[in-house]
Formats: sequence, C-alpha cells, structure tokens
Amino acid sequence: MSDKHIRIIAEELVIPEIRIKNTVKLLSEGATVPFISRYRKEVTGSLDEVQIAAIRDRLTKFEETDKRKLSIIKSIEESGKMTDELKKKLEASYVLSELEDLYLPFKPKRKTRATVARENGLEPLAAIVFMQQEKNIRLKAEAFMNDKIISVEDALQGSRDIISEWINEDQRARELIRRLFNNEAVIYSTIKNGKSAEGEKYQDYFDSREPLKRCPSHRYLAIRRGEEEGFLKVSIAPDGDKAIACLEKYFMKGSGECAGQVCLAVTDSYKRLLCPSIETEFKQISKEKADAEAIRVFAENLRQLLLSPPLGQKKVLAIDPGFRSGCKLVCLDEQGNLLHNETIFPHSTVAEEKMAQKKLLSLINAYKIEAIAIGNGTASRETEDFIRSVKYERDLKVFIVSESGASIYSASAVAREEFPEYDVTVRGAISIGRRLMDPLAELVKIDPKSIGVGQYQHDVDQTSLKNSLDQVVEFSVNKVGVNVNTASKHLLTYVSGLGAQLAQNILVFRKENGPFQSRKQFLKVPRMGEKAFEQSAGFLRIPDAKNPLDNSAVHPESYHVVEKMAEDLHTNVETLLKETDVRKEIDINKYASEKVGLPTLKDIMDELSKPGRDPRSQIKVFEFSKDVHTIDDVKPGMELPAIVTNITKFGAFVDIGVKQDGLVHISQLANRFVSDPNEIVKLHQHVKVKVLEVDKTRKRIQLSMKDFSPAEQGL
Repeated sequence: MSDKHIRIIAEELVIPEIRIKNTVKLLSEGATVPFISRYRKEVTGSLDEVQIAAIRDRLTKFEETDKRKLSIIKSIEESGKMTDELKKKLEASYVLSELEDLYLPFKPKRKTRATVARENGLEPLAAIVFMQQEKNIRLKAEAFMNDKIISVEDALQGSRDIISEWINEDQRARELIRRLFNNEAVIYSTIKNGKSAEGEKYQDYFDSREPLKRCPSHRYLAIRRGEEEGFLKVSIAPDGDKAIACLEKYFMKGSGECAGQVCLAVTDSYKRLLCPSIETEFKQISKEKADAEAIRVFAENLRQLLLSPPLGQKKVLAIDPGFRSGCKLVCLDEQGNLLHNETIFPHSTVAEEKMAQKKLLSLINAYKIEAIAIGNGTASRETEDFIRSVKYERDLKVFIVSESGASIYSASAVAREEFPEYDVTVRGAISIGRRLMDPLAELVKIDPKSIGVGQYQHDVDQTSLKNSLDQVVEFSVNKVGVNVNTASKHLLTYVSGLGAQLAQNILVFRKENGPFQSRKQFLKVPRMGEKAFEQSAGFLRIPDAKNPLDNSAVHPESYHVVEKMAEDLHTNVETLLKETDVRKEIDINKYASEKVGLPTLKDIMDELSKPGRDPRSQIKVFEFSKDVHTIDDVKPGMELPAIVTNITKFGAFVDIGVKQDGLVHISQLANRFVSDPNEIVKLHQHVKVKVLEVDKTRKRIQLSMKDFSPAEQGL
C-alpha cells in the first residue's frame, strides 16, 4: 500500500493518514474489523467498525485498480506503442475511468469504420482535415482515391470516420462529456410498443423523465427492472445539442471546408461513439449507486433485526399457527431444546377448541412455561385471540414473532441436521420459539437475503449484497458476544477469527470434553493458534467460569491490568466486579502504558461495572387492536397500534394485524421534513398510526404517524 493510496483514502474518509496507515497494517497482519474496532483503539484513534470496514473496502478497490493498471501497461508495451510520457500518466493514475481513457486508443479493436478507412489509406487525409488548415480539401482528397475509394465523398467520409474515433478516444473530450452527463443527464423511460397491458405494474414509467442525479435508488432499480423484463426503453443522456456544442468548441479551429468536415465528425462521434459509451458508463455508475443505497437500507434493517431485544433464557411454548392443518405447538427449555410437540385445533369445532384449551393448560403447567411465542403468519391473529382468551394460573406474556425466513430454515440442511426426526412444521415452531429467546442466535442460521427486510434484493449485485449482509451479521454477533458453551456452529462461525472449521472444532471439543471452564482451554482446540485466539477470545464468553473475566468483554491480554487494579486496592477481581464503591477508587491513568491506553482502560472499567452486558434493549409485549383482523375491518380515520416490519428509502411498512402490511410514506412519518426514515423509526418498533386510505382491490393501506407524540411512538 503506497503513501499515495493512504493519502487518497485519508482525504476520502476525512481520517488522519496515521490512523489509516495503522489500520492498514493491522488488516495486513490478519486482524478482523470487530477485533480492531474493539481492542486496538489506541492504534487506530478509536475508529469504529464502519470506518475500518470502509478503509478495508477502499484497499480492495485500489488492489483491483492496480491489477488493471498492470494489465494495461503490459498490453501497451507488448504492442510496442508505450512511451515514457504515457507510462508516467498511467502510473500516476488511480482512477479506473481515467486509466481506461488512456488505454482506449491502444485497446485492441474489432473491425470498425475507422479501421476500414485506415486500411484504405485514409489516415493521412484525416490528419490533414483534422488540422483544419487545408483550403481545398476536396482537391486534396482526390489523391487518396483508389479501387476501394471511388469518389471524393468516399474519401472524406472515411477521413471523418477516423476523426470520429480520434474524438471518441480523446481523454479531454471524454471528460467534457462525462462532466456534462454528471451535471445534466436526464433519465428517460418509455413503454415498448404493445407492452402496455402486460407491463402495467410499470405504468408510472411509461413516459417519464427526470434528472438522473435526482432519481432515487428505488426508482432507478424499478426502471431498470422494467427494462430488463422487456417492457421499458430507457436512455440516459444530457441535451445532445449542448454536448455537441461543447465538443465543437474544443475541436473546431476555423470556419473553412475542413472545419465543416470536423463539425460533421464531431456530431457523428458524439451520437455514434461517445454518447453510447458514456451512457453505458453512467448506467453502470447509477446502478452501482442504487445498489449501494438499496444494500445500505437492507443492511441497516438486518442489523436492527439481528439486534432485536431477546426474551432471554426462559421456558417457552411456541406456536406455528394454522387453520385446517391446526396449530403446531412445541415446548422448549431455557436453552431452546425441544421438550414436547403436538398439534392443536382451536379454530375448527367448539369441541376441538375446548380440547386445545385443555392441552394448552396441561403443557403450560407440566413444563412450567414462562412465555408464549406465536408466529405472525396465517391464522396468527385468530390464534392470538384464542391464547389470550384462556385463563392461566399465573401471568404469562404472549409475544407475536416474525416468521420471515422460518420456512427457509425449516427445509434447510441446518434444520435437518438439528432435528432429523421431525418434519418442517415442528422445526418451524421451534425456530419461532428460539427467535423469541434470542433472535440473533436463531437468525444467523438463515441466509440473510431470505429474512425479508430489504427491497430489490434480486436486482442488486449479489456479491456486494452477500458481502454487506455477512458483514452485518459478523458485526452484530461480535457486538453481543457469544456463550461458547451453548452457541451453535452457525453462531460461532461469525465470531471474529474463527470461521466454519474452527467453529466445528469447538463443537467437537465441547462434546468430547464437556463445557469450557476457562478461555485458556480455547488454545487446546485443534487449529486454534495464537492469532485465532487473539482475534476471538474477547468475543467468546463462559458464564460460569472460575475467572469472572472469562464472562466479560475484557480481552485476556488485559487481564493483568485488572489483576493489578485489584492488587493495588488489596482486594480481588470478584470484588471489583461486585462493588461499585471499590471501583470508584481506581485511577485509570496509573495503568496507562504504551500498549494499554485510556480508550482500552475506559472500556475495561465499563465492562467491570456490567460484565458480559447484552447491548440489546429489553423486549416489550405488543398487542394489535381487538377490532381489526382483516382489511375489511380497516377504515379511514382509525387510530391503531402497529409494529414496524420493514424500512425503505420512501417510508416504513407496518403490521396493523391484518394480512397486508400498511405503508407510512416518508412524508407521513413526522410533522417535519424527513430525509431518511431511520431518523424516525426502527425495525420492530411499536408505533401508533392513523389510517388515511384503504384500497381493497390493490390491497394497499396508506397510514400516517403525524398525529402522535414521540412517547406514543415508542421513542
């Protein structure tokens, strides 16, 4: 990584160069982003995981650009056309579009109109015309006639074809047009002939135009999808006359006949070569920007979902609701292990309902159930009503749990491995119960794309989407920390420094040797070297360890600091953890050193006050309106409790207890301008909404949150 790269990244991210340099060094040594952000704050100046990931991603971009640069240099050198000046320009360039512009004149070409003209000997004539000094170019052109160039017009046409290519390959010309595209390009879309009925869902784009820079990501992706499905014709371009005028100003040097020929070549070059080339470039740039924005929204939704409040280790009865096939019911212990399963039919006959009630009460008492989880799919509201109608001997909290992705898990190899003897309905109910207990631990088993908290996930670049979502899962898992004695392989896989093989080795070791008693034991796991231990140990917790620090986020490399604090106060580590007054006597400045600075010491003190603290908030019970069960019950003017299920750039979707989620448009989120819905709402937030409009035919419900106070919106 060159100093130039460091400077560019520092300027882009507005981060001091020394921090970039130190972070790059840590990354090159194999440190993970979660580890660096949590345990190397002194080195990075307390950069957070988002900043560190941005540095890593820019490093990757530079590596890709450098590879392309070497390939271009090699290609030009092999052609024998490399000059010292050109090589200097190439080596000094760090922008891919600039590199490609420099390479364009030397790029191997298929047969073009210009190559044919060159083969016919017209390049010298093109050079004369382009100079725009010859007074009688038609007479000059006669000298270039031959058996293939049978007229002066043919000669001039061939020379214009060559000039058009020169204009297209001129770096300055491309920059002029690129700048015009950037500032003034308009995106046009029209319906293809005969496709209006079939492509009705794209009717908003049958005849639309707007400045490209103002086209939001969700709209651009929708237009692009309409184009790819064959319904829309889409173009991106600035005003053509203005673009040609810019080129004429740059290339025209006179007003004679040669200038007229160059003028024709400019128009031809722009329409046939430059505009299509730059349009393709801007379509790609716009797609990348739209992808990035859609992926950012998806990633933020996923982050919020993964960090949803957990119920914790409680005995749970979980229900996967259904009508005709009944409700699949499972009882789980505090660790999420299956104790019992059966099917009840509370929605058929009165007799079946009474039988279901009897079974429910019996299981709740037998397994000492502490909470009930109900999936939010088909028959969810009816099942909730049934569950709440039963009189229990003690207070039981009832939770509605999102089923998004549960069917994917139920049929997966992961679920078959966990519960080979049970069918998909039982696995689905187990997943619902476990999601209530610990959403993060359960959701890591599902492909993030299948969880259902994004838009256009099939339209964006799949590699970028996967990388981004995997990163969100990794950050979330390490933010919370993992109980090494109960974690699944899938949860362990995302722990900093582990991966699939080490996660499997930990499970095997745990099975053969029993629960881990201390973090030192991690080093006995096959293939757990010093580096993997360094990267992972602080994120793996052992609740009942002899050393209480093993159940904290204090890294083993800093245990000596805590032990020294305890020694200086003539006490032990256990007392430090328990006694607030004792901790108040600690002067952290006394323990600062070159390796352990104040940021780490402050983190240690925070951790001593709440060892192993779960950063997630407390779970709350939510109830839908008892008057609303279907879309037919929803009327304009109603004020209803709702829960946020998805957040997009244009608003938030909320569940009001009917089969169809309603939309709170961004303009209806608050009594002020809102640029990003995440300013106002979070996934699974409990809110109040007012019904504005109900379209039963299109199954659309328009809602508003404007009339309610922050307290009513769970803020």
